[in-house]
Amino acid sequence: MTNVIAINGSPRKTWNTAMLLERALQGAASVGGETELIHLYDLDFKGCTSCFTCKLVGGKSYGWCSVQDDLTPVLEKIQDADAFILGSPIYLGTATGEMRSFLERLVFPYLVYDPGRSTLFPKKIPTAFIYTMGADEGRVKEMGYEMQFRLTEMLLERIFGASESLLVTDTLQFDDYSKYVSSAFDTAAKAQRHRVVFPEDCKKAFALGKRLAQAGNNVPRR
Repeated sequence: MTNVIAINGSPRKTWNTAMLLERALQGAASVGGETELIHLYDLDFKGCTSCFTCKLVGGKSYGWCSVQDDLTPVLEKIQDADAFILGSPIYLGTATGEMRSFLERLVFPYLVYDPGRSTLFPKKIPTAFIYTMGADEGRVKEMGYEMQFRLTEMLLERIFGASESLLVTDTLQFDDYSKYVSSAFDTAAKAQRHRVVFPEDCKKAFALGKRLAQAGNNVPRR
């Protein structure tokens, strides 16, 4: 059975990012995948502490993060997974601080300081990243967000294998915009887009999860 893990980098457990990750896992489950959703904001952890024990010649923690905290069992689950999906809203042009800290701890120990920047991850697995954002497509291009997304995608490809990204733009930020200072937004257009476009984004997330689970079936079992 394919083991697919989703990591929610949003502080909200029932909003856009979490909903899309749940739909992706439903897609994985539809083809027999065993799934789990992990919320980073439930965990007590920090980013990389730059101790370099994961790079120490002959060290006990070579290729593995030696920091012991709530993230440790999550990193172990990733190593045993056949595929994983990350999800985060965009805060100030990039993923949330929790997601960035998670990526530091996940990726850096596997990255080898050799000329080829090879990987110590023991197999090749498919990965994906779902991004949600209040910005519309025009703003995404204007601010150059896609370059940031591509850099993360390239990093995941280098360490783990094939990767893809799903960008979900112009999402709802509030249940009731009248309660917040938010005059920059056309609230009627936001609500209409949520009714019409967001369900289609959920279908894309479902298809993404299904693809990853099917690709994960081809990962050699240890």
